Amino acid sequence: MNRFSLAIASLVCCTGAFGQEWQFDRAHSAAQFSVRHLMVSTVRGHFGKLTGTVQYDPAKPSAAAIQAEVDVSTIETREPKRDAHLKSPDFFDVQKYPVMTFKSTKAEPTGPGKLKVTGDLTIRGVTKPVVFDVDGLTEPIKDRGGQRIGATATAKVNRKDFGMTWNRLLEAGGVTVGDEVTITIDAELIRRAQPGS
Repeated sequence: MNRFSLAIASLVCCTGAFGQEWQFDRAHSAAQFSVRHLMVSTVRGHFGKLTGTVQYDPAKPSAAAIQAEVDVSTIETREPKRDAHLKSPDFFDVQKYPVMTFKSTKAEPTGPGKLKVTGDLTIRGVTKPVVFDVDGLTEPIKDRGGQRIGATATAKVNRKDFGMTWNRLLEAGGVTVGDEVTITIDAELIRRAQPGS
């Protein structure tokens, strides 16, 4: 995936941002995933490039707007052969579909520091509605470059819904790769200080 949209920028949207635009801080944000392997363990991986923006008005949290991208080619699971397979047409097919994207369609406050964000997730050219549960929304803090805010968002998807149907049956029963994939976004967003502010 070349610029994976895992649109989780949304998670940062929910606290005093004064209707301004926030951006993912790539050095302190991560798009991760986990899936069952051989029905006995969980394999985890991440994407090295996550970008996106969040528009947020603290007086209207339900009007939050989130867009995010993930560069799918940056997938990494600590096993080069597995990474190459995940980039192949059996899974993400990064040559044809280098980017995974997310665009929110609805944001609902569900409690202090919590949001439920619904949006369109596009993988391999297939777009499906997905709901992210956002937790741990922080109050903005100031630093030398402006203000920062952060949170964690999670969602579960069925990889077959996005055309990733490859699998292998096990002799003892079951399959090599589970269908359900958990996506986790740890986001730190930054709003740059304006000149003269």
